[in-house]
Amino acid sequence: MTDQPNLLGDYVRARRELVTPEQVGIPVLGVRRVPGLRREEVAMLAGISADYYLRLEQGRDRNPSVQVLESLARVLRLDDDATAYLLRLGAGKPRRRRRRPRKETVPPGIAKLITTLPLPAWVEGRYLDVLAANALATALSPRLAVGANRLRDAFLDPAERALHPDWEDSVVGLVAGFRESVGTDTDDPRFIELVGELSLASPRFSRLWARHDVAACEGELQDIDHPQVGGLRLNWERLAIGGTAGQMLVIYHPDAGTDNADKLALLASAIQPPVASATQTPPAAPQDTTAAERARAGAGRGEAARRAVTDDDR
Repeated sequence: MTDQPNLLGDYVRARRELVTPEQVGIPVLGVRRVPGLRREEVAMLAGISADYYLRLEQGRDRNPSVQVLESLARVLRLDDDATAYLLRLGAGKPRRRRRRPRKETVPPGIAKLITTLPLPAWVEGRYLDVLAANALATALSPRLAVGANRLRDAFLDPAERALHPDWEDSVVGLVAGFRESVGTDTDDPRFIELVGELSLASPRFSRLWARHDVAACEGELQDIDHPQVGGLRLNWERLAIGGTAGQMLVIYHPDAGTDNADKLALLASAIQPPVASATQTPPAAPQDTTAAERARAGAGRGEAARRAVTDDDR
């Protein structure tokens, strides 16, 4: 046995419990004591022995062939993203020394870019930490600020939950995307800390995490109920940042010419600094009192000289 986490076994067991006998054409007779499929039913449908499948679940065999994994994916009704995840788990990885966590640093060019974008934009790390954000992103959600974590806020911050009218559905995709992003690097201290905290503090997260759902985060429409400008429907995009360990540039943008675009423009105008009026009278320049006194003294001397000339003429 090994002290490494049994990621493959945990995953196929969780997915087995989500597939009903009816979905795979197995008649239900009497009372079933287990949720989903039995181990021997999965093995039969995948064309492998029940003993071999048991070894896979228990982590006693961690090197199944691609053919076996693809058969299991078919039986467990996995989509393309989940199948790719299963294949990565089955491929294993070499044993590494635990690395000291490195600080995630946003490339300087990207940090400059988001400040110039007229759209809500931020950079998030592999574990959904907000690493950089522009002012419009923070105006859209105060949680989109450096130091925040999107996963934690989604489950533990009531204000963030109120911002998303479809919260129940949106967090399903958020957790599935988080698992896909992390992959097999589950020994990272940051991952352990975050998942442990949320598993204890949020029953909803704990249930979703136990499902082992996996999905790639792709562009989608998101609804936001903003307290200042009202309901917004925005396109949400995540773009990979080259040369980083999983950092993403995330942008919200509205469809052009819609009420959503007008509302976002209104929110942007509300955070702009006031501009000084062009017709404002500039303040008077400070008077040089010394120069003024010299001018008055010179004028007095000139007047005295003219009087002296007049007296001589008389």
